[in-house]
Amino acid sequence: MKISGIAAVITGGGSGIGAATARHLAALGAKVTVLDVNKDNAEAVAKEIGGLAQLCDVTDAGSVQAALAAATAKHGGARLVVNCAGIATASRILTRDGPHDLELFKRVININLIGSFNVLRLAADEMSKLPEMDEGERGCIVNTASVAAYEGQIGQAAYSASKGGIAALTLPAARELSKFGIRVVTMAPGLIWTPLFANLSPDAVESLNATTLFPHRLGKPEELAHLIQHIAENILINGEVIRADGAIRLAPK
Repeated sequence: MKISGIAAVITGGGSGIGAATARHLAALGAKVTVLDVNKDNAEAVAKEIGGLAQLCDVTDAGSVQAALAAATAKHGGARLVVNCAGIATASRILTRDGPHDLELFKRVININLIGSFNVLRLAADEMSKLPEMDEGERGCIVNTASVAAYEGQIGQAAYSASKGGIAALTLPAARELSKFGIRVVTMAPGLIWTPLFANLSPDAVESLNATTLFPHRLGKPEELAHLIQHIAENILINGEVIRADGAIRLAPK
């Protein structure tokens, strides 16, 4: 699809990959709605790009419905929806204090996996009612997994399970939604410089850099934004999980 002029919705758009994607798509001429659980962050990014900000909890059906309705009222039905909202936690299954906290595991699954599915199902419902574009396409939904879906490290049981679920969701969702002209694609980033790494020491950052192959550095959120642009523009990309990781393979720990 042509990005210029379309309506786009980005969850987790107030920071990191989501914010970089919002800026990039707006620069290409898209009408962008920034969804985030942090209202201040969402409003800051939306103000910068001339978009719309909406407070949104991706785990809550009513919250997502209200945010999508506001986006549609302002910009029209979304042709591109990008799921970037998510959290990362670390805990071993067996710790010195006992087994992995079950509520923590549920929280990660609820936000990362169920939240992504919640947005996908509601966005697809709205998207399926839009007029067809070239070749019968109505839109594209891009989810965010992680290389941890494939090489989860010790302490990443919850995170890896959530991202593995997103990866596994991709093909059945794409197969089902194809009859509506809706594509579903997932990107699986490697080590990307996001706020998650902002408080790390220089030694810790250098340790992460040492695990990369080529390019020999952490990835940039803007590079994921460019990947999303290509996914949106290339109608042949569908039902696929695309690793963007510089050939990194995570070690056990």
